[in-house]
Amino acid sequence: MPVWDDLVGQERVAAQLDAAARDADALVTANATNAPPPEASKMTHAWLFTGPPGSGRATAARAFAAALQCVSPDRALGGAPGCGFCDGCHTSLVGTHADVEIVRTDLLSIGVKETRELVRRAQLSPAVGRWQVIVLEDADRLTEGAGNVLLKAVEEPAPRTVWLLCAPSLEDVLPTIRSRCRHLTLRTPAVEAVADMLVRRDGIEPDVAAGAARATQGHIDRARRLATDPRARARRAAVLKLPLRVEDVGGCLKAAQELIDTAAEDTKQLAEEVDAKETEELKAALGGQSGGRMPRGTAGAMKELEDRQKRRRTRTQRDSLDLALTDLTGFYRDVLALQLGSRVALANTDAQDTLERLARAAPPESTLRRIDAIAECRGALDRNVAPLLAVEAMTMALRAG
Repeated sequence: MPVWDDLVGQERVAAQLDAAARDADALVTANATNAPPPEASKMTHAWLFTGPPGSGRATAARAFAAALQCVSPDRALGGAPGCGFCDGCHTSLVGTHADVEIVRTDLLSIGVKETRELVRRAQLSPAVGRWQVIVLEDADRLTEGAGNVLLKAVEEPAPRTVWLLCAPSLEDVLPTIRSRCRHLTLRTPAVEAVADMLVRRDGIEPDVAAGAARATQGHIDRARRLATDPRARARRAAVLKLPLRVEDVGGCLKAAQELIDTAAEDTKQLAEEVDAKETEELKAALGGQSGGRMPRGTAGAMKELEDRQKRRRTRTQRDSLDLALTDLTGFYRDVLALQLGSRVALANTDAQDTLERLARAAPPESTLRRIDAIAECRGALDRNVAPLLAVEAMTMALRAG
């Protein structure tokens, strides 16, 4: 199965990457045999993948990295790189290839220190593969200082290094960086394509797959989680009940508190699974004993780990809240579609009765104001407003309509 099969609903992007991988293969072969390089090569040293959440930006970048490292013997017979079966493809896709560095962050930002380490690595020659590939899945989270550090590496790349940057939009990346990258735009996959993928690759029942794809409006990762995780379905069901619980001030405040508590519980579960393991591993590396005192001079390292874990918990809670707000936006979008008599397919058919009830209870202008209130809440969370205050303001706005 070629690596491009993982790009759901992105045929145009897959074709462009396939052509670039072929030219990259020809470039390496030409350098090895001192032959003239191919003319008008579609390969370049820096790429920027943009698209809405769930479109598969990181998947496309990983597939391209795999094609660049493909060692299939069929290539010598004219086969295209990116077979999906060879050692180069497999290790690149799972993140264990020695010359493919996949960078993602569970924190709110990527700082200068981490970026300098990436730039240092990018200057190295490939150890076992054909290219040194750096996949930066969260390029939009680079701080301004980190972006300036990365700019230098993109301006003056090493001969066999390729940067693959992923971000939601062009505006999320410094203009000086995006002007030096080849830009590929991904789109949200069709609901039918996502449902088909869930059936074929995850063995999910067609009805369940269709419902999950429809509810998430083509967001691949969320659709898979919704189809396979009962807790995710329970959380979504609770969020979709919120519009009926904001009929008075007390209901608004209670609904806001429960939304925050749910996000906090999700964060706590993740922290319990990850933080304890990280702490024990660091203690062992520093020579400490489990349950005993740490050696002198190690307090700084332990404090740095605690700060990192705290920042990760902050982002996890924010991501959990944002997911709930996204579901809520989709709910009111369905209400608006009913009010306007639109023929667009509803995402939340499992809440049809509630949708129709709210559609009859208020005019479209009120629904638009409610959608704006949710967007304002998401913006407030991005500006580090206290989550409870932001969500309480939103629920009060939902009540006012």
